[in-house]
Amino acid sequence: MQYRKLGHTGLDISVITLGTMTWGQQNTEAEAHSQLDYALEAGINLIDTAEMYPVPPQPETQGRTEEYIGSWLAKGGRRDKALIATKVAGPSRQKHNPGFIRGGKAQHDRQNLTEALHASLRRLRTDYVDLYQLHWPDRTTNTFGMLSYPWVDDEYTVPIRETLDVLTDFVKQGLVRHVGVSNETPWGVAQFLQLAKEHGLPRIASIQNPYSLLNRSYEIGLAEFSHREGLSLLGYSPLGFGVLSGKYVGGAKPAGARLTLFDRFVRYTNPHAQAATAEYVALARQHGLDPSQLAVAFALSRPFMTSSIIGATSLEQLRSNIASVELKLGDEVIASINTIHARWSNPVQ
Repeated sequence: MQYRKLGHTGLDISVITLGTMTWGQQNTEAEAHSQLDYALEAGINLIDTAEMYPVPPQPETQGRTEEYIGSWLAKGGRRDKALIATKVAGPSRQKHNPGFIRGGKAQHDRQNLTEALHASLRRLRTDYVDLYQLHWPDRTTNTFGMLSYPWVDDEYTVPIRETLDVLTDFVKQGLVRHVGVSNETPWGVAQFLQLAKEHGLPRIASIQNPYSLLNRSYEIGLAEFSHREGLSLLGYSPLGFGVLSGKYVGGAKPAGARLTLFDRFVRYTNPHAQAATAEYVALARQHGLDPSQLAVAFALSRPFMTSSIIGATSLEQLRSNIASVELKLGDEVIASINTIHARWSNPVQ
């Protein structure tokens, strides 16, 4: 395993983060524990979850993923071996945001953040989390597949300074070691960094946004923050919800696969995404590479990528994805990837 610094925190984190959002829906508690055991043995030290998980979010399963991690921590005594990252939900202003968490009014104010953090700590059976992230912005903006800025005047949003003050108190209380954002925009990142600088508050250490061969939008407006401000990207969906493995090519619908089971992720199978995927899969096979490993290796090769978040529903998938760390893509392959990207630029958002 390889390790990189998490922002300016001094923490070394594995370049592969273990994603967990299928646990409690597609994966049992025993399977989750097996994945955790294998990941730690392979050198992974960062585990990412969220109060909302598993996905698709449902009232009857909400929080189950954190509970599975908590039961693993309780039985294994390995809290000092794992860095735990979780995320607090925001208000349910957009289509896919769950409306049942704190009545859909889960804004990033003191009451909601405090309730959410303490509930996560109880489920995780730990006294602190290493990284506490805002799952999506409090305001309406273009996230989760939105291509264009929506230009919505929200009735009310919690000021970022107020949110940052609450997160600062969590750090002072020892409940949170570091803070981060997720599904955030360049404007939002700039606000968090500037307010932290002006008022002596904790800097956001990381941003958890999508990054894959099908969605390289991070390069356009956010990569410079990684370069000049040391903001770590924890890139999620490096396989585009499994699409880049090639298992859906030609309209295939494998039994038990995520996009077979759930129809909320249609953005990964739009015609342009299918066309681009077919070319990336063909490129991998042309060079004798596993398509999934090609996709993860490309994500890891980017200078702004600190860690790529890998979710798997089987140990076999997890082993293969972790092995991507050893794959170094040659100049010819990178050039071919960029040629395909120019033809099918960011077909998924």
